[in-house]
Amino acid sequence: MRAQDQLIEENIGLLWQGSDLLARLDDAAYVRIPSLLPPHRVGGHLRHCLEFYECFLDGVERGAIDYDARRRDPRLETRREEAMMKILSLADRLDALRYTADRRVRVRMEDAPAGIGEGGWLASTTARELQVLRSHTVHHYALISMTLRALGIHVDAGFGMAPSTIRHLRGAA
Repeated sequence: MRAQDQLIEENIGLLWQGSDLLARLDDAAYVRIPSLLPPHRVGGHLRHCLEFYECFLDGVERGAIDYDARRRDPRLETRREEAMMKILSLADRLDALRYTADRRVRVRMEDAPAGIGEGGWLASTTARELQVLRSHTVHHYALISMTLRALGIHVDAGFGMAPSTIRHLRGAA
């Protein structure tokens, strides 16, 4: 399997992990903020991840990805059903990229220092950005996991853990 297709598969898998988690939560847990971790809440982190995927997919079509152009849709962070529908849509859109060539894209760098890139835009590829999305999502899933644990809600041990860490732990066992 080509690297880009593998990365698409892994990102779709992460989206399904988020969907599975949502199916196990109630609406209150989705929006609740733990007293020791303000302002963290599951909905806010999940919205952030989903909107990164949306920026990626919209940007691939244009050849220019701007992760700062997120819509910041409050419905995604306050309504589980909205997040579930967005996950389905994003998974379908990612799936449609399978077997396409790795494309060159430009990516806008937030707060780019003077002299870096052309107006804050840097060269990248779709495969590289899929790797960035995977890492970014795992990072936020780890924050979701900590948030839920602070609320006293059980989360599977592997949720929010990098694939390389899981492989390392399996090898060490």
